[in-house]
Amino acid sequence: MAFGLLYPPLLRSDEPDWTHYASILDKHITQQRKQGVTLAWLDYTAIKVDQDYIKSLETLENFPVERLASDEEKIAFYINAYNILAIKMVLDHWPVKSIKDVGSWFNPVWKKTAGTISEKKTTLNEIEHNILRSMGEPRIHMAIVCASLSCPDLRREPYSAANLDAQLDEQVKQFFNNQDKGLEVSKSSLRTSKILDWFSEDFGNPLEFIRKYRPEITKNATITGYLNYNWSLNGK
Repeated sequence: MAFGLLYPPLLRSDEPDWTHYASILDKHITQQRKQGVTLAWLDYTAIKVDQDYIKSLETLENFPVERLASDEEKIAFYINAYNILAIKMVLDHWPVKSIKDVGSWFNPVWKKTAGTISEKKTTLNEIEHNILRSMGEPRIHMAIVCASLSCPDLRREPYSAANLDAQLDEQVKQFFNNQDKGLEVSKSSLRTSKILDWFSEDFGNPLEFIRKYRPEITKNATITGYLNYNWSLNGK
């Protein structure tokens, strides 16, 4: 059974057609190393003029979210929505060196209107905290991507209800095997992403959560600190 999901996988799902978003992910992501971090690198310049990008936004705007029945459908939809709208937030203010440059201390980017879902304007904060985190699935933190070098990598396919559990497991494993931004192991000492600190209440015992995906790490290991979080843009 999926960690934190309330229902077994569905045989049928009522989800949007993510064809255009899938095309963006396939065409405009490459594996690169920047500022000491290995990551999925986005070509924002190309995405900005790609009609599939416009179509992806239209998918979000027009899809009736009341048709999302199960937890799997909702989680998959809103992860995709967050990632698309994070890209939009960058492109709406292009060029920027960091998504955080879009906002300020008093009005951070996360609380600015990011786009429209089902004909209703929304923010990245609302998607992450009001919807996704409330569903009790900690793995979402390795799937939503805030357009930064130290974020988990943007997956090269949309999330879907039928594949959600496997997709999330793979995302967490990949993140914890990236020593540049996910998990650094030195004998029995660990340094993790600050994500595990910022959202510690979502993960329960962080070491137990890590060991689920890195079982070779001993129970006696200690988290001694956190990796630097680089907010530079995850693309050009």
